[in-house]
Amino acid sequence: MIPRLAGTLILATVFLSCQKTESFHPCIEVHPNITYQCMEQKLYRIPDNIPSSTKNLDLSFNPLKSLGSHSFSNFPELQVLDLSRCEIETIEDDAYQGLYQLWILKLTGNPLQRLAPGSFSGLSSLQNLVAVQINLASLESLPIGHLITLKKLNVAHNLIHSFKLPEYFSNLTNLEHVDLSKNNIKTIFLKDLQVLHENPQLNLSLDLSLNPIDYIQLGAFKNITLHELTLRSNFNNTNVMETCIENLEGLKVHRLILGEFKNERNVERFDRSTMKGFCNVTIDEFRLTFMDEFSGDATDFTCLEKVSALSLVSLYIKNLKHIPKTFKWQSLSVIKCRVDSFPSLVLPFLKSLIFTINKDANSFFEMELPSLEFLDLSRNGLSFMGCCSHSDLGTTRLKHLDLSYNGVIFMSSNFIGLEQLEYLDFQHSTLKKATEFSVFLSLGKLLYLDISHTGTRIDFDGIFHGLVSLNILKMAGNSFKDNTLSNVFTNLTNLTYLDLSECQLEQVSQGVFDTLPRLQLLNMSHNKLLLLDALCYKHLYSLQVLDCSFNHIETSKGEILPHFPKSLDFLNLTNNSFSCMCEHQTFMQWVKDEKQRLVDVEQMKCATPLGLTGMPVLSFRNSTCQMSKTIISVSVISVLVVFTVAFLVYKFYFHLMLIAGCKKYGRGESTYDAFVIYSSQDEDWVRNELVKNLEEGVPPFQLCLHYRDFVPGVAIAANIIQEGFHKSRKVIVVVSQHFIQSRWCIFEYEIAQTWQFLSSHSGIIFIVLEKVKKSLLRQQVELYRLLSRNTYLEWEDNMLGRHIFWRRLRKALLDGKAWSPEADGDQHEATTSI
Repeated sequence: MIPRLAGTLILATVFLSCQKTESFHPCIEVHPNITYQCMEQKLYRIPDNIPSSTKNLDLSFNPLKSLGSHSFSNFPELQVLDLSRCEIETIEDDAYQGLYQLWILKLTGNPLQRLAPGSFSGLSSLQNLVAVQINLASLESLPIGHLITLKKLNVAHNLIHSFKLPEYFSNLTNLEHVDLSKNNIKTIFLKDLQVLHENPQLNLSLDLSLNPIDYIQLGAFKNITLHELTLRSNFNNTNVMETCIENLEGLKVHRLILGEFKNERNVERFDRSTMKGFCNVTIDEFRLTFMDEFSGDATDFTCLEKVSALSLVSLYIKNLKHIPKTFKWQSLSVIKCRVDSFPSLVLPFLKSLIFTINKDANSFFEMELPSLEFLDLSRNGLSFMGCCSHSDLGTTRLKHLDLSYNGVIFMSSNFIGLEQLEYLDFQHSTLKKATEFSVFLSLGKLLYLDISHTGTRIDFDGIFHGLVSLNILKMAGNSFKDNTLSNVFTNLTNLTYLDLSECQLEQVSQGVFDTLPRLQLLNMSHNKLLLLDALCYKHLYSLQVLDCSFNHIETSKGEILPHFPKSLDFLNLTNNSFSCMCEHQTFMQWVKDEKQRLVDVEQMKCATPLGLTGMPVLSFRNSTCQMSKTIISVSVISVLVVFTVAFLVYKFYFHLMLIAGCKKYGRGESTYDAFVIYSSQDEDWVRNELVKNLEEGVPPFQLCLHYRDFVPGVAIAANIIQEGFHKSRKVIVVVSQHFIQSRWCIFEYEIAQTWQFLSSHSGIIFIVLEKVKKSLLRQQVELYRLLSRNTYLEWEDNMLGRHIFWRRLRKALLDGKAWSPEADGDQHEATTSI
């Protein structure tokens, strides 16, 4: 142990001697001369080394304390300025003077005590002012009357107690949205809205959510026109809500949003007595959210009969039926509600019906909706005794029908009267056929059909007859007679996308795809195919992507391999059972010749013979096929012995390679910003998320990826060290269950540990792609300890999570990256001149 540690320290000393020190920059240059991120740098003033050409500057979470006159005069081109949570208490006159191009200013979370009258002077282009949680007591004390370009004003989470809109609002003719949510507004008087009465051209959207409103003066909103009014979690009880809604009399509003928040509920019941107040309000769209109890009787909607769109979200609706035919609704949405039964509707003007993710509506009932064009009934667990015809849905104009993620659907009506359909989705519902003939004969205009995972058994060739316009067909997770793909696509000449994955297919009949000249993507993955038959795909002249992964393919007949279409760019044959026998050497050679268009060709492994199990197909050598069986046996044993010895040597050889590589690469700049270590099972995420966002983002980063950047013909270990570690500034480790179970991934990670130990700075960035079982993680003790002791990035597939993830990752990659603004400027000028 001691000699090994001593050797490691010697190697560290040698390696560190090759490193050059890098200058410290308090701000990260996200985009040269344009975007700078200075968040959480403990700055007490604005750094001097930020160029005047900067357009986007983030100074959030720095203790700036105050802004003096002309604080940003060095940045005349600034467009976005973030000063969130900078402990700013004072903003002096002309603090932003000279920022004539600024259009977004964020002041969130600053404990402002003094705003000078000219605090916001000079902001002649400002469109969005975010002044959330700044201790603002009233709108009067916000000196923004001269900001005539302002469109959005966000003063949520403040101490505002009066709804009085200042007279300067008459100057803000471009103002579109004012967010006053989470303040302390209790009363609304006529005088508070005087500026809107005197300036009817103002068409504002007002958000008053989470204000404890207990009184609205009658006539306060009379003859006022608003684009949107949001009142959520405002009233302490039903009586207050009823009175306040009645006193909205005379208001004209395009969209009115009323209700509660999921975790902020004061009013539980909402009934017809409350709805009466809307009889004297002109509303175009109405949305009701998060009410525990709502009867839904026709009388409840009497005052909303003329609205064009009604949305009911997260309610408990006792009764939603018998809505009068006279109602003018064009759009009805019932989402995430608990309902007693499916509504039987008769609405002649309705064009769009969205009834999705609801509970307790188990059976579908006929409707009469003659104008309906868009119908979404997905994710309700509904059962349909007869589907589908115009008599069931009450319309002949339907273009979009989504019945996915429901119960049992009996196909009995052959879509009679629904000839206008363009989109049809049945995925993850159970389809039951009532006829041996095609149920799609009348759907000549259909463009999209999804019958994936519907329990459909394809047992006759005419199942898709009539779908002459179809572009996309998804039928994964179904089955075919005798597990053979028969000639079922005869009339689908316009098809461009076909998914046949997970269909238990063992073979493909000749000529099946001959009538699909426009097909671009074909997914045959997760089946039981034994042979790669290129002749099947010969006439797919437009085919670009063919996925045959996760099958049982052993080989292909050599004479048919050249028949793949020339248009084919990506062929995926990974996770198959390749037979690396001498009789298949033509196929093995073909794999080597076509590796440029084979997806993840390095992961194509031999399954037989036993002695070559797990060996990459690319490693197969045709020369061995000339030996006798005795020589082959001896050779195999020799190869195993040599491999074992080489492996032991290799375990220590890479340390010497690190030292040698230090001399060769240590003095120059790195070729790559980061070397990515990941499992091939996570290839899609690396390609579609990591590579796309980093290499095509701003600024672009150059990643080292084994399938693209490793030098052909060089040993994998040598490639990892020379191309991966020595030429990269950082190492990104994508941790997943596949990663932990991969021998090569763990090998690369062990090298990365040594590389980081020898490096002069922390160079490994861990990304946890998914929740990894601790029992599995503990098998790799060092990795478990590192993740327990160090900060790592965790991938979350939602809007906020993705934003934080990419922001933190770019910051980590920019750390230590030497920028040359002059060189970048010259390069930009050269590019422009070209």
